[in-house]
This record gives sequence, structure tokens and C-alpha cells, in this order.
Amino acid sequence: MLDVEGFILVGGASRRMGTDKSQLVINGKTTVQMIAEALEPATSRVRLVGAAAETVTESIPDVHYRWGPLGGIQAALRACRTECCVIVACDLPFVTSNLFAHLLDLMRNSEGVAQALVPLQSDGRPQPLCAVYKRVPCLAASEAAIAAGEHSPRAMLDKISTRYVEFETLAGLPASENFFLNLNRPEDYESARQIAASRQKPIVSHRPEIR
Repeated sequence: MLDVEGFILVGGASRRMGTDKSQLVINGKTTVQMIAEALEPATSRVRLVGAAAETVTESIPDVHYRWGPLGGIQAALRACRTECCVIVACDLPFVTSNLFAHLLDLMRNSEGVAQALVPLQSDGRPQPLCAVYKRVPCLAASEAAIAAGEHSPRAMLDKISTRYVEFETLAGLPASENFFLNLNRPEDYESARQIAASRQKPIVSHRPEIR
């Protein structure tokens, strides 16, 4: 059994959204709250990386300010005290506990081989901001990439043994079609709100009818 910490990256500039994405509210919860609730069953604790106006858990600062996603990953790995960690961006509100449990199972089965486990989206693009990382090799690779002036997580992943998980492997999980819906722009936020609203079930009263 892996001892695993969870980290939510909240330090992005949110330029295209025009407001702090970590504080967007969907069905009464911020995106950070939604992701933290999904991480909690699979991890020993959940922390935020970067500054946030209001937090639901402990926050740690970026080491390299405004270094982009790679900087957030490096800060999480540096703060991590477990063998592995799950790192998730705050703009992926529809990740689930089932998804994280599945990714961690795949990492356990890859133990001794994979140093990072990165899912592929349905369009084939890797999603390193919803991935499992082994702390020691990934921290060294992230620091080497940053020292070389790189900002993309791919520069780190190319330096280690990375297992890319085909989306078909995840497609059978509930609500998989929205796992990687990314909130970049206001229209993405509106789509997410509509999806969340469609999932809400009406409350049915079972009180007996008064005659």
C-alpha cells in the first residue's frame, strides 16, 4: 500500500478566466473544495500549492514564483513527505475519488518501473496536472528542468520513466467524460455549471398525502 499525499495547484494567473479559478463556485462549492473532497479518500492529507484567497486546507508557497505548472509541481514534490503524491490543478473540478483510486492502483502495479503516471485525455493529450508522481526521482527531474529554464511539465517527464495511461483505460469509470474538463475561460465555467446542475437529482417527498 502506498502512502500518498494530495496537492492542488492554485497558483495560476487565471488570465483567460479573468478571476481566480480556485474560487469559482459550482453547486455551492469552490473548485478547490470539490477536488479536495475527491482526493481525501485516496490520500493521507491534502494541501494547496500557491496563494489562494480562501482555503479549505493548508497552503504551501511556490518555490519559483510564476514559473507555471512545472513550478507548482516542483513545489508540491519538495513539500511532499510520502513516497508518492497526486498533483491536480484547481481548474479540473470533475475529477473523482474513483479516478484517483484507479490511477494509484495502476501506479502500484507499475512499482519499480514507472516514476510518474500520467493519464491521456480523450483527444490523446497528456494531462500532467492530474497525475501520480514518485517524489524522489520526480523532484530531481523537475529541479533539473527548471535549472535549464524549462517551464513545461513535459521537460520533467522526458527525464524520468513515465507511464502514459490511455483514456480508454479510464473510460469505464463513472463520469469519465468530464474528468479533464478544464476551466480556462468563462464559457468553460458556464459549461461546468450546466453539467453540475444536470447531475443534481430532484428531491422527492415521501410524506403521505393528507386527505
